[in-house]
Amino acid sequence: MAGLLGYAAQAWWRGPVVELESLVRRDLVQTVVGSGHVESPNRVDIASQITATVARVPVQEGMAVRAGEVLVALSDADLQAAARQGELAVVQARARMRQLRDVQSPLAAQALRQADAQLESARAGLRRSQALVQQGFIGQAALDDAAKAVELADAQRTTARVQLDSTRAAGSDFALAAGAVVEAQAAADVARARAAFALIRAPRDGLLISRHVEAGDVVQPGKVLMTLSPSGAVQLVLDVDEKNLRLIALGQTAQVSADAFAQERFAATVAYINPGVNAQTGAVEVKLTVDHAPAYLRQDMTVSIDIEVARRPQALVLSSASIHGLDSGVPWCWVYAHGQAHRVALTVGSRSAGLVEVLSGLAEGDRVILGVGTIRDAQRVRARSAVL
Repeated sequence: MAGLLGYAAQAWWRGPVVELESLVRRDLVQTVVGSGHVESPNRVDIASQITATVARVPVQEGMAVRAGEVLVALSDADLQAAARQGELAVVQARARMRQLRDVQSPLAAQALRQADAQLESARAGLRRSQALVQQGFIGQAALDDAAKAVELADAQRTTARVQLDSTRAAGSDFALAAGAVVEAQAAADVARARAAFALIRAPRDGLLISRHVEAGDVVQPGKVLMTLSPSGAVQLVLDVDEKNLRLIALGQTAQVSADAFAQERFAATVAYINPGVNAQTGAVEVKLTVDHAPAYLRQDMTVSIDIEVARRPQALVLSSASIHGLDSGVPWCWVYAHGQAHRVALTVGSRSAGLVEVLSGLAEGDRVILGVGTIRDAQRVRARSAVL
C-alpha cells in the first residue's frame, strides 16, 4: 500500500504526460475553401418577336446547338403573303419609275418642241401683223389677236418646260417616283423581316438548358421560350464568408474539382469580387474564370474551390491544435522546457489545412505542448513527442 502511494506521489510530482511537437520550417500554402457552382458569364433568353402559333420545335432541352440553327418554327402563311405583297409593290413602283423615264419624259420633250414651234409661229404672225398695221392693211384688233396668240404660245411653252423638268432627275415627278420606290422597298424589307421572325434561330453556339414551348402554343413577344448557355467562357460562382474577404484578391489562382468528378482538378482565376456583403448570409459573392474548362462541366454543377490566398516558403509552422486563443486576437501556446510547461504569447500569420505560421514568440526547434488540458504555468510535465 505504501508502495502504491509512493508511486502516485511520484507521478503527481513529475506532472501529467503531454504530447509535444516541434516548431519546424516547411512550405505553407494558405487557401480559402468554398463550395460553388458552374455558371456561364451570361445566359441568353430566347423569345419570339411576334405573336404566332408554334408550328414545330426541332430541338430538345440539353442539346448543343450551333449559331443560326432553327430552335422554333412559327406559322408564317400571312407573313409570307405580306412579304410577297411588298415585293409586288416594289415591282410596281419601279415600273412607274421606268414609265416616267422611258415614256413620260420623251413625251414631255416632244411637247416642249411643239410648244417652241408654236411660239415661234405666233411671234412671226405678230411681226407680220405689226407690218400690216403700219401699212394700213389691218386694224388694231387684228394686231391685238396676234399679240394674244404669242402670249398663249409662250404660256404653253412654259407649261411644257415645267412638265419636262419634273420628269428629269431634279424634277418633282421624278422625286415622287423615286420616293415611291424607296418607300415600297422599305415596306418590303419590313415584311421580309417579319417573315424571318417566324424562324427563331440560335444567336450563337451553346447548350439549351431549358425549354418552355411546344408545337401548337401561341407565343407572344417577350415570353421566354428557351434559355441558351453560350459555349466558350465558363465561370464559377461561390460565396465567401466575409471574415475571409481581406484574404481574397483579383488574379488569385484556385484549384477546382467538380463533386461528380472529385479526382480531377483544374485551374481557375479570381475575376470578380462583389463590392457588397449579403446582409442575410454575411457572405461575399466571388466569381472565377476558367480558361480551359473540362468537357464534363455542366451548367449549375457543384464544385469545390480552393483559392490560394498566400504562399509562405519555409515558414515556421505549428499545428492549430497547439495554439490557444487562435481566433481571439491574442494567441498563445505552452512551450516545453526543462520538464516544465511555460505559457508564451505568439504572433501568427497564414493558416492552411490545420497549420499556422508563427511570426514571433518561438524559435525554430522549440517544442510545444499539443492539445493539453488544464495545466499551470511552470508546472512540471512529462513529454512524449509527436510528428507534425
